[in-house]
Amino acid sequence: MNLVWQRFNLSYLPIKEYLATSYLHRYSVGLLHSWRQSSVLIKWGDAIAVALLSLVYALAPFVSSSLVGVLLVACVGFWLLLTLSDESAPANTPLFTPIHLLVLLYWGIAVIATALSPVKQAALRDLIVLTLYLLLFALCARVLRSPRWRSWIITLYLHVSLIISIYGLRQWFFGATALATWVDPQSPLAKTTRVYSYLGNPNLLAGYLVPAVALSLVAIFAWQSWIKKALALTMFIVNTACLVLTFSRGGWIGLVVAVLTAIALLIYWWSVQMPPFWRTWSLPIMLASMIGFLLLAVIFVEPVRLRIFSIFADRQDSSNNFRRNVWDAVFEMIRDRPIIGIGPGHNAFNKIYPLYQRPRYTALSAYSIFLEVAVETGLVGLACFLWLIIVTFNHAWAQMQRLRQSRNAEGFWLIGAIATVSGMLAHGTVDTIWFRPEVNSLWWLMMALIASYWKPLNQGQTQQVNSPYPEPTVN
Repeated sequence: MNLVWQRFNLSYLPIKEYLATSYLHRYSVGLLHSWRQSSVLIKWGDAIAVALLSLVYALAPFVSSSLVGVLLVACVGFWLLLTLSDESAPANTPLFTPIHLLVLLYWGIAVIATALSPVKQAALRDLIVLTLYLLLFALCARVLRSPRWRSWIITLYLHVSLIISIYGLRQWFFGATALATWVDPQSPLAKTTRVYSYLGNPNLLAGYLVPAVALSLVAIFAWQSWIKKALALTMFIVNTACLVLTFSRGGWIGLVVAVLTAIALLIYWWSVQMPPFWRTWSLPIMLASMIGFLLLAVIFVEPVRLRIFSIFADRQDSSNNFRRNVWDAVFEMIRDRPIIGIGPGHNAFNKIYPLYQRPRYTALSAYSIFLEVAVETGLVGLACFLWLIIVTFNHAWAQMQRLRQSRNAEGFWLIGAIATVSGMLAHGTVDTIWFRPEVNSLWWLMMALIASYWKPLNQGQTQQVNSPYPEPTVN
């Protein structure tokens, strides 16, 4: 049974052997290697790639989707140049991992879904967009192998998110005009300010800040000096406060899941140094404390209580009722094209959804990333997407244990990435802001961050890292 699980998770995928015998790898990677030897530009390839990625993550919350698309094209073009001029032989740290394989498989399914789509032209436009994001993942995974560049990109995003959050808090104190009807007009919270900062939508802002909360939490421990730790703590408090003030119920769910995941993994990280009592009881005590804090917030803070209770109001809440009607139509779309879907992207969705929609319930997406994936690429695509998530978590867990044994502080960023992916999936279950450029680029950054830690493990190493409390080693 263990062997089946390992094969399912691609734990022992012979990457080096495959690359050594692959004709595609042999005749594409390294095609321009001789030019690389004399090129001054490519000698600074990783630094230039980081500069392009920095532009994407620094500007995404402030500029139009079109400009983000232009930056993605630049990133993809430079990734292609780096790949064609790279070493043709597999390096000790390969650029292709099991996560890359499943991303490639998902792209292949999306291509088939586009070819079989009833609205091929609309699906093709969004297939191009999907391809840009998947190649952004490839470039990020390449660059983030370096701890220096990894720290730079994460630090840049945290500082940008701090600016976003500060402006969001300013909206809370000084007021902000609602740009759309985000709250049921019959609700007692109809006049409550929901901050949206520069992103124009509180749900989108919440989705953007979930990674910021998780990464700023682990930065408290990853950054070494006390000044940096104080900055990380400030970021965590400000980002969390701004996310809460979006009053996004999906964002709150993502926040709770991300923070709980991060705390659980941090406790596990330090468990080897804990006395037996705290090793056993630290997690239950922390969990009980957080539940108690949430209960106090529900009891004594009326806006929080009303928003939490509205989650369970079913169709009595207008937002819930809207989603339920959209989901009913989406289930019918999946029923009619269950295998390979209608093709990727919102353009294809907007062409097909009106044929199924309930009167007065127009929608641009399925309001759930899992339903969106199923309607776009069918149950085949959904199965591949779930497989990608499982393999990513399994790989992240194995690499975190490896770093935990050596007490490598880089493991804190891996903990933050795991917590972020968990929180974004929880939020995305009831919303589709995940597909917006500001959030989608962060999702693939987190996936790339996890992939960047990949190192093949042999059987002996796997048994060692799977030990409940392996003894840490000293660097």
